Amino acid sequence: MPNDVTRSRRLATVLLPWLALQLVAPVSHAHDAGDARALDPRALPLGDGKISHAPQAGHVWACRTPMGGGGAHAQGPWIAGSTWDSTRKAFVAGDVAWTHGWLDITLSGAMRSIGTNGVPASHGTGTFPIARSDPAYQWDRNPNTITPMVRSYTVAAMPALAAQASCLPMGAIGVMLDGVAVFNALDGEGRDAVAHEVQDRCNGHPERSGQYHYHGPSPCIPGAQDRSRLLGYALDGFGIYSMFDENGRELTNADLDECHGRTSKVLWDGTEVVMYHYVLTREYPYTVGCFRGTPSNSGAGGPANGTPTPRPGMPPAGFGPRRMPW
Repeated sequence: MPNDVTRSRRLATVLLPWLALQLVAPVSHAHDAGDARALDPRALPLGDGKISHAPQAGHVWACRTPMGGGGAHAQGPWIAGSTWDSTRKAFVAGDVAWTHGWLDITLSGAMRSIGTNGVPASHGTGTFPIARSDPAYQWDRNPNTITPMVRSYTVAAMPALAAQASCLPMGAIGVMLDGVAVFNALDGEGRDAVAHEVQDRCNGHPERSGQYHYHGPSPCIPGAQDRSRLLGYALDGFGIYSMFDENGRELTNADLDECHGRTSKVLWDGTEVVMYHYVLTREYPYTVGCFRGTPSNSGAGGPANGTPTPRPGMPPAGFGPRRMPW
């Protein structure tokens, strides 16, 4: 791809244990090993079937139920019954460097404008489409090519809780601070996408239009292992924060509400405030379960919530290109 350099080295079928542990067993935090709520990376709860029609903790409230059209074609051996083993999961091989990934965030009055070309500004990706020679191909044959495309999102700079929560679309529900979109936790078959789909070492992959995205936590997002760190924005304007609270304790569904969020002290636009926010977790639904605020660009709960305006080519007026300062 023009301006992008593909390095030739290949990763193993299953990611090396020390890489996997960046996500599944962070060691830089002092969460209590004896905590009964502690998640076992070798037996994470599988999210299959956890789709709701109203706000419900530990579920995705989807605006529509996926009816097929994507996802892994075979179940990986890391899935067993109602759990999956994140230490055994395969990853897509390859290391593609995106030298022109960019993200720009601008505050203007009551609104926050976010521009990105959709490829990572801080890390590489696997090689897509998944090659027949890639061992991951036996479970997932993702045929899509990562395609940079300028997208803009406009969200509330100081979001407020809506009178009622609203459902999540299929497609982007937020954007992370590395410029990558985040989708809800479902694949095209309505299954737990993080468990079933084979993604790259950063837990990302492209959908049919070429948009690279995450469905859950990524060890490659700068600050992912920090305490109470802003990592991105949902399309209702609320922040998406790291999985550790201000004391270094890993947060789980037990700490969060029906939309996968909580109210606590966080840093917001350089000021310490007490406000609602979402939390990335190792536990399904991983990011956002439903919108607690009013999503941008459409009425609350509609399937077009947060639909970005794609524009090929260079950044539009007022946006980058520049990388966020990590």
